Amino acid sequence: MKHIVMFSGGITSWYAAKRVIEREGKENTIALFCDTLIEDIDLYRFLDDAQQNLDIELIRIADGRTPFQVFKDVGFMGNSRIDPCSRVLKRELADKWLAKNYTPETVIVYVGIDWSEIHRFDRLEKRKLPWIYKAPLCDAPRYDKQQVIEMAQVEGLKIPQLYGYGFPHNNCGGFCIRSGQAQFKRLYDSFPDRYIDFENEEQSVFEAIGKEHPFIRKTVNGTLEYLSLKEFRLEFLEGSKQCDLFDWGGCGCFSET
Repeated sequence: MKHIVMFSGGITSWYAAKRVIEREGKENTIALFCDTLIEDIDLYRFLDDAQQNLDIELIRIADGRTPFQVFKDVGFMGNSRIDPCSRVLKRELADKWLAKNYTPETVIVYVGIDWSEIHRFDRLEKRKLPWIYKAPLCDAPRYDKQQVIEMAQVEGLKIPQLYGYGFPHNNCGGFCIRSGQAQFKRLYDSFPDRYIDFENEEQSVFEAIGKEHPFIRKTVNGTLEYLSLKEFRLEFLEGSKQCDLFDWGGCGCFSET
């Protein structure tokens, strides 16, 4: 039996792999990384460091497209409810790799979802049958992300730089269509050039599909409205409006909304 850990490049996937190794042995454990091709460069450094720390095989796969290229191909700009980027570049890519190399009887798959989001895992576990999925961080003892970061530091691991900048996850270079206003402000404050690059990519998607369908949410007099990255920058980040500093949104590539 092989044990495949979906390795996002985040700190919880490292600790999920560590728990699997403790139970199943490193010779039976493989980490699988699905690359979206818009990752922060320090993610790749952390992948290498984590692999050395865990001493397991790390397999890297990629569809070959970025999220913005996927949006163009499907003719739809993703949002917090519909995520063609995660579906194509993460879930379907991983499913195809698993089906090509294993059968449901020969492998168990693990994700880095922790106990605070166990509802995400409950949906995923049922949807993936007959493949067996597990979430080792939902088991006792239970730790929060900061505790996991501290454990990694004790082992000499340098934490991914996005965490140091205050991002809640280490995926897609700080970008995510499920993110809220607070994260996009953090992205602009930390990596303004990267924000502009993503803004231009979004505009190119709108041009390709023939309509604007932005995903940043704001509420005006009780009515939900949507902003493009450009509009959010001009109105909130460079303008006079105050953004919602508590609206971080969420990131969960392996759990559909």
